[in-house]
Amino acid sequence: MKLSTKHLIAIEPLTKTDIDLIFSQADEFKEVLNRPIKKVPSLRDITVANLFFENSTRTRLSFELAEKRLGADVVNFSASTSSVKKGETLIDTVNNILAMKVDMVVMRHASPGACQFLSERTNAVVVNAGDGTHEHPTQGLLDAFSIREKLGAVKGKKVVIVGDITHSRVALSNIYCLQKLGAEVMVCGPTTLIPKHIESLGVKVEHNLQRALEWCDVANMLRIQLERQDAGIPYFPSLREYTELFGLTQDRLNSLGKEIVIMHPGPINRGVEISSEVADGNNSIILNQVENGVAIRMASIFLLAQGIKRVS
Repeated sequence: MKLSTKHLIAIEPLTKTDIDLIFSQADEFKEVLNRPIKKVPSLRDITVANLFFENSTRTRLSFELAEKRLGADVVNFSASTSSVKKGETLIDTVNNILAMKVDMVVMRHASPGACQFLSERTNAVVVNAGDGTHEHPTQGLLDAFSIREKLGAVKGKKVVIVGDITHSRVALSNIYCLQKLGAEVMVCGPTTLIPKHIESLGVKVEHNLQRALEWCDVANMLRIQLERQDAGIPYFPSLREYTELFGLTQDRLNSLGKEIVIMHPGPINRGVEISSEVADGNNSIILNQVENGVAIRMASIFLLAQGIKRVS
């Protein structure tokens, strides 16, 4: 089977069959990652360029590791050390890289729609590693995959996404992916950090963290996206107040009288949206998310590469 799309720009256009196919392939690659020899030569004739116009640690390393585990040739590009600083445009940068016979581009960019723009102007396969406040599809996939791994299924589960929903690309990808797989989704945070009309996506909205935690099976804690917020506009009085109202502590968990799964896409701001005790506790699957990120990205790249040429 093949994916219904040439590119991985967003979760929204994917079908449930696409997601199930990626998960099935990721299951196989997780077995590979646990072997003494963690490489397979599946993409030994494919060249992948990682174009990161925003700073990244986990996502960039996860993609690079996934590509190398598949045997691909990898080219890394960082805007901070490139001709972009000299005024070169996005399309010129990419065309110069593609002239070097690159087959696939993994791109992170600050502008929503940048990956779609690129996919319409190049022949290479494009994978979105996060575009502004739009989507981060592989994060949405790995989060749902991690829930499936922990709880046995996503369908019927209640998942609350807590924090800066307005500025988060992770939140939108999670909402689309979880709903396609049959989960109920709630968002929770200050009124100023919840987009207007988000209920139109079929999600519940809650502004009281305690009620949200009592409702859910899984809590996905997001950090405050200070780098994407409008400078000079306060979205809440102080970080101290935000932590008091929306920070997840062990005391809050203990008060529930039930076990819930704790997630975080990273990077974690310990002591703000989540305490160290919770992040490192038995309820947390944060490090499982990191591990699953490599398997999900291996699966996505492998399946997308089938549209480039025959994968051996």
